[in-house]
Amino acid sequence: MSAKNKLIVIEGPTGVGKTAYAIDVAKELGTEIISADSRQFYKELNVGVARPSEQELAEVKHHFIAHIGIEEYYSVSKFETDVLELLKKLFQTHESVVMVGGSGLYVNAVCHGIDDLPDPDEQLREEIENLYKTQGIEALRSQLKILDPVFYGQTDLANHKRLRRALEVCLQTGKPYSELRTNTKKERDFAIERIAVNRDKDDLYHRINRRVDVMIQNGLLEEAKNLYPFKHLNALNTVGYKELFEHFDGKISLEQAIIDIKTHSRRYAKRQLTWLRAQDDMLWKMLN
Repeated sequence: MSAKNKLIVIEGPTGVGKTAYAIDVAKELGTEIISADSRQFYKELNVGVARPSEQELAEVKHHFIAHIGIEEYYSVSKFETDVLELLKKLFQTHESVVMVGGSGLYVNAVCHGIDDLPDPDEQLREEIENLYKTQGIEALRSQLKILDPVFYGQTDLANHKRLRRALEVCLQTGKPYSELRTNTKKERDFAIERIAVNRDKDDLYHRINRRVDVMIQNGLLEEAKNLYPFKHLNALNTVGYKELFEHFDGKISLEQAIIDIKTHSRRYAKRQLTWLRAQDDMLWKMLN
């Protein structure tokens, strides 16, 4: 790699059209695409995660799409390592490489690095998960307040995933999670250009609603039925599947599930935009 090598990162809210835009950029540069959409990593998830079509995948070579199974463990730190290894190879034959995704944590891991935290101990993870299932989120909060009052005062106490991860690290290392989080940016030996694509709000929300309808037409219901036995897995705790699982459980009608998928997708897009606007190294591009 050299200073002339560049990673072009294309980000944006769900449904904005990142895939098509990234393919156009990659074709223009004669390069390949790395996916940083954590939902598209899983082989079993297709319709519900808007995986690029066979035609799109044939237009430009993509990496990190459908490369692991839903029951496999895969972490942000593993993704960081894997992508950096791949970039070494790609930069030997390409001046630029395109990365596209909606998972900000994964993008940031490649651009800036993440703290060197231990991989979770599976037995410990299961114990914390059982604590959450049997005693609820308040039990996680109580433990975290004792083990790491600093992080307890900083974090979103409604985010059970974040609480569980913090507890894992505290119990595994014997140190407060907040002590191990340095948030120090790592230097990369290639240039990084980050582009956030967006649309007019009404246009974006219309596209999101329309995309959900198309997913239903393309077999999302059948895909979710096949995945129902695995609904307890973290990979499936995501918009598009969890609402249909509620329908299969008899809690809501199919019509309500579809309405909820649209609502939750729009809310997710809003949160993504809030996160993107907080980044200080972003170039913005409006699509139409």
